[in-house]
Amino acid sequence: QVQLVESGGGLVQAGGSLRLSCAASGSMFSINAMGWYRQAPGKQREVVTTITSGGSTNYADSVKGRFTISRDNAKNTVYLQMNSLKPEDTAVYYCNVQGFLRGYLRFDNWGQGTQVTVSS
Repeated sequence: QVQLVESGGGLVQAGGSLRLSCAASGSMFSINAMGWYRQAPGKQREVVTTITSGGSTNYADSVKGRFTISRDNAKNTVYLQMNSLKPEDTAVYYCNVQGFLRGYLRFDNWGQGTQVTVSS
């Protein structure tokens, strides 16, 4: 099994910054893609940003230039640095980690979610 533990959410004023972390643990053989998604009240979950095992990144247009994803492979951890936050960034943020367990079984797990609230 793979467990994901998120941290770093909270309340911040518009223009402020937050850093989210998501640490994976368990019987993993390898981790491939890692990413962050968010879900605002009354809306569907949407992708914010992803990063491959090689470090290639993709960002939603709404966060380009403000958010930065990074990963520490030694710690099996993915980070999301969020700068210049806007009220429309308010949502529950979920990390997603994909890879293979020992025995080459694929896994695709979600974190528990962390609330980010940006006040105007």
